[in-house]
Amino acid sequence: MPTPFRPVLAGLALAAMVAMPALADGLKDEIAPTGKLRVAIAISPAGGAFWSTKTEAGYAGVPVDLGKAMAAQLGVSVEYVVHQNSGQITDAASKGTWDVTWLPRDPERETKMMFGPIYEVADATYIVKPGSAVTNFATLDQPGIKVAAVNATTTMRGAIAHLKHAKVTGYQTYDEIFDLLRSGEIDAFALSRDQLNKMAQKIPGTRVLDETFKKTVTAVAVPLGHQKALGFVTKFMTEATTNGTLRKAYDDNGLKDSPIRTE
Repeated sequence: MPTPFRPVLAGLALAAMVAMPALADGLKDEIAPTGKLRVAIAISPAGGAFWSTKTEAGYAGVPVDLGKAMAAQLGVSVEYVVHQNSGQITDAASKGTWDVTWLPRDPERETKMMFGPIYEVADATYIVKPGSAVTNFATLDQPGIKVAAVNATTTMRGAIAHLKHAKVTGYQTYDEIFDLLRSGEIDAFALSRDQLNKMAQKIPGTRVLDETFKKTVTAVAVPLGHQKALGFVTKFMTEATTNGTLRKAYDDNGLKDSPIRTE
């Protein structure tokens, strides 16, 4: 090859080498601006594909495991930003306090954050207090009936739209509602069926209604305007669904019998 071409090729190779780290740095600047991947989680003993739990060693849950795997792929450490519910995570989306999260998606939240692939579809229904005469949606939706939901969540908005006569009240934590249901101070609690089935085992005499009023979809999300981050988390979740990462997160968090539902 003639000598004059060698400097040109060398220059192109150098430019390519410089460009690749620049792209990586650009992604990290957007998805991990503090040098850590800040993962927003919500704490509750309910478990499931969205909620995380507090442990002696820190935190456990599907979002916890996914956040750890994502941080490892980015080559940064992970930091968990704790909230009481998904509504609080949503409210913080514009405050720059978290970089990625996994939470239920609905049209209102789509105005505050950008979502990637769905990885969970859950049926929402109600559990009624011990000794309740309520057996279905018709007998539940009556004046004077008190229904609780976790405040500012997709399930709460769904319950308000569904019930025309019963009163829906939002509370900040799962634990608070659990105690109110056990003591009979509320008539029912709206949540996903899998979580309510676990609750029914802990509060004798309660009943989970057979009907479903809403399908809740859960997905990965990033703050608005974070296009590079959205591209990365979308690729991550697509691969996690096929390479066993998501399945392992389910299995390690008490969901071995739960199928991964993407639609």
